[in-house]
Amino acid sequence: MLTSRADVATEHASRYLQQLCKHWSHKFPVEFDPRHGAIQLSIGRTVMDADEKALHIALAADDSAALERLETVVADHIKRFAFREELSFDWQKAA
Repeated sequence: MLTSRADVATEHASRYLQQLCKHWSHKFPVEFDPRHGAIQLSIGRTVMDADEKALHIALAADDSAALERLETVVADHIKRFAFREELSFDWQKAA
């Protein structure tokens, strides 16, 4: 499995975590609470943790193409939820 991480600075991390989990819960296996969420998408796994200052996202996929697609899909969805603020996703691939 290939992995990447991003720490997204926002005071609304819990809100975005819950919105993303609820959004995908009708299509994929999802478990979440206000501070932690996990989504098993067809292209990989997304795990999120929220605190007062950031949304911490960890992704895992079988290959680099799927991982890049997952990075794009997750970031695009969260950006849509966060239309009132400018979020930055600096994905760091695991070595």
